[in-house]
Amino acid sequence: MKTRKLGTLEVPEIGAGAMSISGTYGPPADIAQGIQTLRTAHDNGVTFFDTAEVYGPFINEELVGEALAPIRNQVKIATKFGFALDGTTARDSRPERIKRVAEASLRRLRTDHIDLFYQHRVDRNVPIEDVAGAVKDLIQEGKVLHFGLSEPSPRTIRRAHAVQAVTAVQTEYSMMERSPETNGVLATCEELGIGFVPWGPLGMGYLTGRIDSNTKFDPKTDLRANFERFSAENLAANMPIVTFLRQFAAKKGVSPSAVALAWLRAQKPFIVPIPGTRNIDHLNENLGALRVELTPADLTEINSVLSGITVHGGRMSPMYMESVDVST
Repeated sequence: MKTRKLGTLEVPEIGAGAMSISGTYGPPADIAQGIQTLRTAHDNGVTFFDTAEVYGPFINEELVGEALAPIRNQVKIATKFGFALDGTTARDSRPERIKRVAEASLRRLRTDHIDLFYQHRVDRNVPIEDVAGAVKDLIQEGKVLHFGLSEPSPRTIRRAHAVQAVTAVQTEYSMMERSPETNGVLATCEELGIGFVPWGPLGMGYLTGRIDSNTKFDPKTDLRANFERFSAENLAANMPIVTFLRQFAAKKGVSPSAVALAWLRAQKPFIVPIPGTRNIDHLNENLGALRVELTPADLTEINSVLSGITVHGGRMSPMYMESVDVST
């Protein structure tokens, strides 16, 4: 697989998000299935894996650690800190908390270093300079190699970068959610030489074409049950995007997922999407993006169609939106 640069960190063109293996979009998968999926991804050239303390919590890091331990020197692992994990959605990025999380994540991941350590969500009670300083300490100790931010504003990126170089920014970005193109985040990353890692590159599953207005989400196990975009009404209203994707993918002989990921890769050379799945067939569909070379005419056609489609429903639930740094 070809590689790209996130700042100075070299990774493959497509990574793998591990979150959904341990729940979030339905009940957790069997551990053996999760390990097999991650190792199959590696067998197919994926060497960049994304997890977080909060996924589970804890069990996803443990899964990633077990799956990748035999090949640890061949892969890059990203994980995250920033949630209080006290039964609420509170944030906690106090420097002492960051350092405790790092030590615990290292144990669960069965490693002596974290390749990329993200602040999962901006903590308005802790200056970002203090956060960056804490990660800088961990980098100097060799426990962390690179610093990342998730869902920051351009101003937060700049303030953090002035203290410790930011390697990557992670934000939702897909054919359905294009706000990074207009809110300054993508432009700031390009200006400062920071990589961009879209989470939800397949619209949290919607762009695969397997979801429609009849799809039900269990609020006990699936966060999407609380997202406005996944109401039955909005699932139906957003179907024109899927209809177009299916038609375009058929012409290319690949899956809708492959086209959606290829489109993301074509936006900027420093973009590395991290689609997640627990299913090897779906993994193979995602990796089909590597066989799709979108021509300038293809991109013009896709962007023309997308610009004429209104996406219905907000990108996150009100509870989740509280975590997003929307300051200028």
